[in-house]
Amino acid sequence: MATVTMPQLGESVTEGTVLQWLKQPGDTVALDEPLCEIETEKVAAELPSPFEGTLGEILVPEGETVDVDAPLCTIEEVAASAPEPAPAAVAEPAGRETVPAAPVADNNRDGVYSPVVQRLAAKHDIDLAAIAGSGRGGRVTRKDVQALIDEREREAAAADGIPPAAAPLPLPDGEVVPPPEVATVAASDAYDVVPLSPTRRKIGENMARSTAEAPQAWMMVEADVSGLVDLRTRERERFVGVDLTYLPYFASTVAHTLTDFPELNARWHGDELRRYRRVNLGIAIATERGLVVPVVPNARDLSVAGLARRIDDLVARAHAGKLRIEDMEAGTFTVNNTGAFGSIASNPIVNHPQIGIVTMERVVRRPVVVEGDAIAIRSMMNIALSFDHRALDGAEAGAFLAALKERLEALG
Repeated sequence: MATVTMPQLGESVTEGTVLQWLKQPGDTVALDEPLCEIETEKVAAELPSPFEGTLGEILVPEGETVDVDAPLCTIEEVAASAPEPAPAAVAEPAGRETVPAAPVADNNRDGVYSPVVQRLAAKHDIDLAAIAGSGRGGRVTRKDVQALIDEREREAAAADGIPPAAAPLPLPDGEVVPPPEVATVAASDAYDVVPLSPTRRKIGENMARSTAEAPQAWMMVEADVSGLVDLRTRERERFVGVDLTYLPYFASTVAHTLTDFPELNARWHGDELRRYRRVNLGIAIATERGLVVPVVPNARDLSVAGLARRIDDLVARAHAGKLRIEDMEAGTFTVNNTGAFGSIASNPIVNHPQIGIVTMERVVRRPVVVEGDAIAIRSMMNIALSFDHRALDGAEAGAFLAALKERLEALG
């Protein structure tokens, strides 16, 4: 019998969550066939079976988070030798003991309760064995335990003479005035518990760590991107296979500008700051699971068309939950297309351990002063930069933004 464990999907990953089992006990499993879907702080992926055989016991229920290397399930391998058959039972003469019956199933279900459920039950002195679970296979969930707690609170309030609601007030003509609603945060129907996925939880941890550890500064410049708008319009008509947006142009310009400002193309490694020769550009993508930042390696070496196809592939796989761990590693600088949401100014948080993140805001047509006192309608875009003040000062950051603005305005 072989055991499948939670893999370490990345050097900094310490735990993972089982999202869904794709196989059930007794199912035949082929080598490399997906067993379950797991999610870590960096990526959601299918876990291929390292063995061929039959799925035995599932040790981690869906929705539970366990440490790396924790056992997930067992597999009875095909190559394993079959056990010797048990000898047939022989009828015993009268007066002698019969062959022992199968042992009575143990009713101890501690192993099937998640740690959250066990802690909540212990806190409120609840016998979990007495609860009919609503989860898969009758598993008791946190919602089941909370429902029992709420029911106990309502019964205790009724025993103390507290009515559930005030009676309507009668009027002379027989009409009634409904009692005023009383705001409450205790009743279970007053709120919904929002479960945080490992991705959502890790985003919060990383953002809190980034803002706590890094003194972050912010600045913004305005660029006239009328030439870029015209260029994209011309090339979009002949671009096949991918919808050509402004993002690949912006990402390409950022990557080439970083050549002249290597102090921003850097990461912290403990107390050591490392500047990188290659630009591995992180692309912030908002998905149903939360924000992810897959990386385009060597972005400076790609054409705008190449970047467009690479970004389109990352976006599609991010929304489908098919990003690989190698897609998420070694980013040196991050680009965020906040303009896609209509934003005209934003203050992004640095993607720790990187030291800089830049946003492209919405392209807006408006009147501006050009060539002296003339006024013209131009396509304008704000560019916002957040940076780690430990690694550089406003002078370097401002020079980078000025150079990026100049390059963007020269396109077309």
